[in-house]
Amino acid sequence: MITVITGASAGIGAGSALVLAGQGHELVLVGRSPGKLDAVADRVAEASGRRPATLAADFASLDQVRRLAADLLARYERIDVLVNNAGLMTTERSTTVDGNELIMQVNHLAPFLLTNLLLDRLKASSARVVTTSSRAGKTGRLDPADLSRQRRRWSGWLQYGDSKQANALFTVSLAERGLAATCLHPGVLRTDFAAGTLFMKLASWTPGMSEPMEAGAARIAHLATHSDGVTHSGRFFSKNAPARVPARLADPVLAEELWQASLAATGLKE
Repeated sequence: MITVITGASAGIGAGSALVLAGQGHELVLVGRSPGKLDAVADRVAEASGRRPATLAADFASLDQVRRLAADLLARYERIDVLVNNAGLMTTERSTTVDGNELIMQVNHLAPFLLTNLLLDRLKASSARVVTTSSRAGKTGRLDPADLSRQRRRWSGWLQYGDSKQANALFTVSLAERGLAATCLHPGVLRTDFAAGTLFMKLASWTPGMSEPMEAGAARIAHLATHSDGVTHSGRFFSKNAPARVPARLADPVLAEELWQASLAATGLKE
C-alpha cells in the first residue's frame, strides 16, 4: 500500500504518517523542509522499522509541484492513497511566483495540480484521495472568478475559509470523475498551525476547545484505510462520520466552475 502524504513535516501530516506506517503502509512524505522531513522519517522508522521516502516541494511554486508529480510518477508504478494535507493560514497577504494569492495556491491550487498530474496513476490504482479541509469552509464565499480575492476584501481567515470550501468542492469533482475522494475537518487541534493568531491562542488556552494533534491524525488515517473512504466518496467528514454541510460545499455546479477556474490558474487542460 503506497501512500503519499503532503504537509508531512509536522502536525497532523506527521501524525498520520506514524499511524499509517503502523498499519503497514509504504509512505512517501512530502513537505517544504528536507530537514524536518528527515526528522519525521526517523520517527516513523523507529516506530515501524521501515523508513519512508521523502520528497521536498514548496507548494508556493507550481513548478515544484510539477517536479514532485514527475518524481512520483517515475518512482512508483502505483499510488494507493494520496493525502492532500499541506496547508497554511497567514494574516499577511502575499502573492506567489505564479501570480496567485498564497493561501489559495498552497491550500487548493497546488493540490489540485498535483492530483490532476497523478490522476491517471491514481485511477489505475483505484486510489483514495483524502483532503484536509476544515469547518472554516462553511463560512467561505468562494468566487471561482476571483480566487485570489483581488476584487473583494481580503483577510487571512476569509481567504482560508474560501480555500477550505475549495477543498470540499474539489472532493465533489473528484468523486464525479470516478475517484474515491473524501475530505475532512480534522478538528481544532493543538499544533503549530496558525499559532500566532488570536483564535488559535484562545483555542489552545480554553479547556475543551481543542484536541491533541493525534485526534486529527487518526481521522485522516480513518479515511485512508476504512471503507468509509470509498463508500462515501465526495463527502465531507467530521469525527469519522459524513457531516451535513451548507449547500455551497457540495454544489456540483459551483464545483465545476471551480474546476475550470483551477485548470486555467494551473495551466492544465481537461
